Amino acid sequence: MTDRPRRARRVQLSTPGSSEKMMQKASESKADHVFLDLEDAVAPSQKRDARKKIVQALKTLNWKGKTRCVRINDLTTEYAFEDIIEVVEGAGEHLDTIMMTKVMTPADILFADKLLHQLEKKLKLKNRIGLEALIEEVEGMQNVDAIAKSTPRLECLVFGMGDFSASMGVTNKNVGETDGYPGDIWHYARFRLVMACRAAGIDPVDGPFADFKNPDAYREECRRSMILGCVGKWAIHPSQIEHALEIYSPKPEDVARARRLEKAYAEAEAQGLGAINVDGIMVDVASIRILRNTILNKADLFGM
Repeated sequence: MTDRPRRARRVQLSTPGSSEKMMQKASESKADHVFLDLEDAVAPSQKRDARKKIVQALKTLNWKGKTRCVRINDLTTEYAFEDIIEVVEGAGEHLDTIMMTKVMTPADILFADKLLHQLEKKLKLKNRIGLEALIEEVEGMQNVDAIAKSTPRLECLVFGMGDFSASMGVTNKNVGETDGYPGDIWHYARFRLVMACRAAGIDPVDGPFADFKNPDAYREECRRSMILGCVGKWAIHPSQIEHALEIYSPKPEDVARARRLEKAYAEAEAQGLGAINVDGIMVDVASIRILRNTILNKADLFGM
């Protein structure tokens, strides 16, 4: 199995795996990706019990239309390998992906890849469980190109700017304000992660925005990462879902226009023409490629 499944990741909803109530609400939300968290959202004393709650939620709740993901603890902890084993053995075919945290090198990904391969073989699972990885440490960002290409099982990378800021020794306070850093402090990191993902054929996703009571700032962060090529962003609160869905989805009028231009170019190409004029705009193979990659592929994935 080498082909990666195409999954919508306009919004990845963070949900504590220790809360049955929140997992129930997550299953009923409009998020197209939900990750049930075993890491930061769960106290150490609750982690083992949370695995059982997550397995129960995956098997009994209605997750139709959603990517079902579990975020495990990082590989330096005592929990990670049992997180994978217990969740996969318990949930089996009810699990789509596992999200790894604080990934530093390709070896981290390959560890989970081999373990999942063994579990899939043991359990005779028909579908491959995908991997998603958080890049949130300086070492991980330095190795991001190799990480992105480490295994066909890897489906996406997420930029975790919270831990990354700590790893870099920088503060994100007053970013963009007159007394703070004048530009987008995360521009280079996002751009580098997106490039690595695109070269590897996987999805780049932007991480959390903590101030969920500031929707305007969240929308701006969505807009910035979307322009750079990210396919979606985390939501740490349900109130952020609608904003992410809106910004990472192409506008209906843009989809209609793109389909019209693509059709016109296909007709012209059949007549031997390499470039045509449509409403005063030159359309050629390069412009159709841009429309396909920025609008039409997304529209097809989202059923627009």
